Amino acid sequence: MGDGGQGTGAATDSGSDSEAGTTGDASADSTSEGTGADSTGAPPQGPDPLPPLAAAPLTTEVTLVPLLPYPREPVLDPRLPEDRATLLDDGHGTLEMGPGEPIEDRTPTGEPPTPAGPDATMITRFVHLADSQLVDDEAATRVVNLDQAVFGAFRPEEAYSCNILDAAVRTINRVNEDLPLDFVVLGGDNVDNAQSNELSWFLGIMEGDTSVHCDSGEDNDPEPGEGNDPKDLFTPVGLDVPWFWVTGNHDTEVQGNFLAAERAAAAIGDANPGGTRDWSMPGGPVIAGDIIADDARAVLSQESMLSAVAGSGDGHGIDDEVIARGKANYTFDVEGTALRFVVLDSSAFDAGGSDGLIREGDVDSFLRPALDAAEGDAKVVVVVSHHASASFAPVVDDAYSEADFRALLGEYNNVLMHLAGHSHVHSAEFVAPMDGHGYWEVITSALLDYPNQMRVIEIHDQNNGEYRIQMVSLDYQIEDDPLGEAGRALTVLDWTTGWVEPANSEATDRNVSLYVATP
Repeated sequence: MGDGGQGTGAATDSGSDSEAGTTGDASADSTSEGTGADSTGAPPQGPDPLPPLAAAPLTTEVTLVPLLPYPREPVLDPRLPEDRATLLDDGHGTLEMGPGEPIEDRTPTGEPPTPAGPDATMITRFVHLADSQLVDDEAATRVVNLDQAVFGAFRPEEAYSCNILDAAVRTINRVNEDLPLDFVVLGGDNVDNAQSNELSWFLGIMEGDTSVHCDSGEDNDPEPGEGNDPKDLFTPVGLDVPWFWVTGNHDTEVQGNFLAAERAAAAIGDANPGGTRDWSMPGGPVIAGDIIADDARAVLSQESMLSAVAGSGDGHGIDDEVIARGKANYTFDVEGTALRFVVLDSSAFDAGGSDGLIREGDVDSFLRPALDAAEGDAKVVVVVSHHASASFAPVVDDAYSEADFRALLGEYNNVLMHLAGHSHVHSAEFVAPMDGHGYWEVITSALLDYPNQMRVIEIHDQNNGEYRIQMVSLDYQIEDDPLGEAGRALTVLDWTTGWVEPANSEATDRNVSLYVATP
């Protein structure tokens, strides 16, 4: 909530709104841990996962753009099932195929890039996956009735967030077949409301658990049958490549703004004054009042979040040392190369607010030592955080400002890029601190919001004293995936109706090669 708007770019074909189903199973089983268990204690087996994709074209090959333009004023109300159906019928969720966007060169000076040397080589290729914001849309702390006043308080596609993430994972797997990837780096805001069940669902989808059930409170079935609505149990495909955790404000704060400890009792309570979904009613309309309580909605502490990630798969960069540090601050190297990633936790989990918070203590105990060590090890560096520096806010006395942070990175000639999310728009800016080394600050748009894109990023040693950072936007694919398709259509509807902020990106922020010199 309050993280900004969406960028322009590609999406995919529209789908029908399967929210508008009939009242289904209303048993009181709690399902929000995502996997449940049968009478033997074993997790239930879901249906077969989606099959591998036949293709996952990059936006250099094809783009998909909304049929209808962004409006001057909001049209109808996407929170209401009847209005959503009308809007979809009117084409607000429809996309058309467009031509691919070429990769444009950008240099710090605006001059053409220096020709590559004879031994230029790509040293890594990875995907940046930001702001999936996987959400329990029936939570007790939702504030749907604040939508329009606060962007992100409601999204018509939010019930499909699990399906959208699964579609993204499936797409990445297909890209990996065509263009082998080393790993995926998250962009933070992996979940939306700092809840335990949301994190359980997120980890289950990324790891490919036996089944995931993105439902809480009542065991809802808005459209009777299996695999035909977002509240049905499903089997995720699971990511085929390693991935690394990055913490965002929505991972640690309720609605991305409020201290988790202050909302702990409300989160597992049976009342919602701010508005949430009721999927026991057709279309899941917004309600305010009594709801079904669910202990699995418990808010995450910093320790519980880090411990859960560390206990999942290979730990995804989080280990006992990181847990003891209390923040997701760590480094990792691309094996056999001179490249090191420095991952920085910019969430204000102990102060509140959606803006980024980097304290002097974080710099003194982790960031500066990590940058010094990389310099000593002759490593070039990509710094990763959820927030870009423009989103840092001095909410406490020892907080680093945008200028402070940029000046710090500018002290190190080996920093290539600061990679971030949060703002929900593609961006690429060359930062040239006074009397310091210049580097690129890159923001990747949100998976959950239009244009629902990730980035495929390559880093090349040009063998001429420069590095080239090539970035191509990537749409998630919906082949044989009606739920991912329905979620995409609702995302486009949210944008074309004017219910989200029109933060548009330029072509030079999307498919682009960025050049930066190193000593």
